Amino acid sequence: MAGIMIHLCLGSIYAYGVLRNPLQEHFESMGLAPTAMEMTWPFIIFLAFFSITMPLAGPYIQKYGPMNVSMVGGLLCGLGWISASFATSPLMLIPLYGIVGGIGVGIAYGAPIAASALWFPDKRGLAVGLTVLGFGFSSAVITYTSRFLLDIGWDIMSIFVLFGFVFLTVSILISMMLRFPPQGWRPDGKVVTASQVTGIKITREEIKKNTNFKGLYICYTIGALAGLTAIGISGPVGAEVFANAGMDSNAASGLIFALILPFAIFNGIGRPIFGSLTDKITPKKASILTFMLIISACLIMYFGYSSVWAYIICFSILWGCLGGWLAIAPTATASFFGMKDYAKNYGIIFTAYGAGAIIGGIVSAQAKDILGDFQPFFLIVAALGAVGLIISMRYMESNKDEKA
Repeated sequence: MAGIMIHLCLGSIYAYGVLRNPLQEHFESMGLAPTAMEMTWPFIIFLAFFSITMPLAGPYIQKYGPMNVSMVGGLLCGLGWISASFATSPLMLIPLYGIVGGIGVGIAYGAPIAASALWFPDKRGLAVGLTVLGFGFSSAVITYTSRFLLDIGWDIMSIFVLFGFVFLTVSILISMMLRFPPQGWRPDGKVVTASQVTGIKITREEIKKNTNFKGLYICYTIGALAGLTAIGISGPVGAEVFANAGMDSNAASGLIFALILPFAIFNGIGRPIFGSLTDKITPKKASILTFMLIISACLIMYFGYSSVWAYIICFSILWGCLGGWLAIAPTATASFFGMKDYAKNYGIIFTAYGAGAIIGGIVSAQAKDILGDFQPFFLIVAALGAVGLIISMRYMESNKDEKA
């Protein structure tokens, strides 16, 4: 429960896809004319610094404990939102929001995950999936709260200040609940160390030589690219698709806001569902399933770019698969490499999340600026999904000494 609450604050970045429209209107009211690429950069930079900082925080989680690390990260996350309210252009959002907020989330993100992985070694995938559930639902909470505040007259920058203070306060208070279990603790009372659950003890120095590392890293990059980009462009793509369907701008805007809740639900429940599946059917099969879904979703969107239902189906699947990868990757890290250096190992794996965010954000924005709309981007992601499917089949084999 502590992890869910902390991740509710940290996952607020996922609301950027909807908040970018009010932000763009705010900058336009100041006489600016930001491009799609300019409005995408704060999102990309936030996720990039998130993924860069996450592996750096891993050793400190093990050294100082999840509580202290989570408190520092929560503080910076809140300050990032508060400082963003002073931005007078998309460029200023990059350091004030993207860098400060991204570093804060990167510091805090792994602490609840590492704690859950140790407290529930017998159901690690499900426990981790439930822990990061809050990260997925955060976008719905932020979006609907923002919509309410905008409707009653708040400006977007005042909303950023409010969220910043809430995230800062809640993160620090809830972080006080995080603890690692005693050495050798097990739910059934047996004295067995966490690293012995899989029988594998691969250290951070050894991980890069492992074939599973390469397969997991590439697959995680593609899965993150598909899901994070879908989140970042939910608003603009919805506006294009609904306009193609003959819907006026006001109705389209209302429907985009209304759909954030079901999208967030898919993103949220994708985590425990795929976490549990990873426990039961192995990381390899769970990975294959996500790429089959990603390919199908993108082809539906590409060939149905004037269909409201194609948009709903596609983005529900992509948001859900991103949630799935945020459970598959940490569970697979423990399964493939053990728990000896878990926080450090998953930190390295998690940089794939940032790589996916950067590549996807740039390619999607360039598709819009150069080709006029986002439609071609979905064909690119479908092709990448096929690559991920092949790599999953070939390079994500379970270790021979892994225990059931």
